[in-house]
Amino acid sequence: MTEAADAADVCLILEGSYPYVAGGVSSWTHDLIRAQPDLSFHLLTLVAPNSTLDLRYELPPNVTGVTVVTLQRLGKGRRKVRDQAGLMKALEPGLRGLSGKGGLEAVSSLLDALHAYGKQSREPLGSQVLLNSRQAWETLLRMYHSEFPNAAFLDYFWTWRGLFGGAYAVLLAPLPKARVYHAVSTGYAGLMMARAKLDTGAATILTEHGIYTNERRIELSMADWLYEESSLAGLVVDREKRGLRDLWMNSFESYSRATYAAADHILTLFQGNQSFQLNDGADPARMRVIPNGIDFDAYSAVEPVPDRPPTIALIGRVVPIKDVKTYIRAIAQVREVIPEVEAYLLGPYDEDPAYYAECEELVEHLHLRANFEFTGRVKLTDWMGRIDLMALTSISEGQPLVILEAGAAGIPTVATHVGACRDLIEGDDRESPPLGPGGRVVPLSNPSAAAGAMIELLRDRDKLKACGEAMRERVRRYYNKSDLDRTYRELYEQCFAGENRAGRALVRGSE
Repeated sequence: MTEAADAADVCLILEGSYPYVAGGVSSWTHDLIRAQPDLSFHLLTLVAPNSTLDLRYELPPNVTGVTVVTLQRLGKGRRKVRDQAGLMKALEPGLRGLSGKGGLEAVSSLLDALHAYGKQSREPLGSQVLLNSRQAWETLLRMYHSEFPNAAFLDYFWTWRGLFGGAYAVLLAPLPKARVYHAVSTGYAGLMMARAKLDTGAATILTEHGIYTNERRIELSMADWLYEESSLAGLVVDREKRGLRDLWMNSFESYSRATYAAADHILTLFQGNQSFQLNDGADPARMRVIPNGIDFDAYSAVEPVPDRPPTIALIGRVVPIKDVKTYIRAIAQVREVIPEVEAYLLGPYDEDPAYYAECEELVEHLHLRANFEFTGRVKLTDWMGRIDLMALTSISEGQPLVILEAGAAGIPTVATHVGACRDLIEGDDRESPPLGPGGRVVPLSNPSAAAGAMIELLRDRDKLKACGEAMRERVRRYYNKSDLDRTYRELYEQCFAGENRAGRALVRGSE
């Protein structure tokens, strides 16, 4: 951990991304910092236990400090405090609130208790008191018997420690000084932003790319480490009994509600996300759409490589949420019609080694080795001249930068109907008259539909060219990064001009 001596202009709060993980959100963050060279940024990065902290980006010179917080990993801290039973009694309403779709009030309650008891000694609170003490055990038992008595106790035990260990790690970690706290998701990053608002009263901004709770819901529905009481649980109409998936999801919804309540500005990349934000309590008066932008001049300067075979690429990480297996199966069907097709996956494959191994096995099983290549991370402008068509088969996205980057180079995209993909490819209500489609939008997890769209465009070069030209013009008009950088600068300046110390008055009125 590196600390800045003075308060930064902006503290960016990130979870599982920049600067240690490559990807769309990380690229967006890197570009945001570089676009404001006269502002100082402190990175507050939340990482999972055992994460590899190798830099994937060269930090810009205006990054003045980096603080790393490891989730679910508390220091031991002091062995005991006076009136430990009183401490856990003070914490319990906040813990119940977080596990029951509570919001900023629950976070404030926890902070009040932690701050009050933390003043007893210079040695910080940690796992010995908050997780491993007899009083913590008794709190866990009370919550189990009153809320989840039908769940397997051992599973509940580890879930309780994981959830609240993560929350404690956020609420007790060092908080860098800054004029503005800017979270790049809800979840634990949003929880940290809510804490910053309550503790400092500084201006706060939330930018959501994808909707965090939706992505966690997808992951939890696919998780095989969460025990379900019955294999038919998903078919039961009247479910009065909550399971551990509910506990996880309720907690993530609590973090979202707290984040929205604490954020002075609630931003997202496209209008479709705003309905989800409203459902979790976001104030419409503080909501705004600021789309992603890309360096149009750099990508539009890409020259096509002549005399190449029909080429398709998926640009992204090899992780389940990108549904790489659907892409591979679609390429197998394209190969049946266009035998000379070449397919690439341009992006890192070390984030989920087990999933990457499964994808490699699928390539072998479908006899695609001569047509398909995992390249690893590459410089996109070196490759885009070789690509005719981009594919995106994700099961969740926000507003993918890769569609814009490819579009600026005149490359159309076949994408699943997630996030802002339809708006990017087909245009939104700003276009009058419409520019025309910049590719095709297909259903999720449907290799045949994706393959059909790819074959249609690759076999009709005039149609492929028209889609590429429409996409290029759409990006030039509406998604040029230089225009959007000015929008963020104006927002930061607005926050600086309105610096205040409202703090906990958000919840309790005044102190």
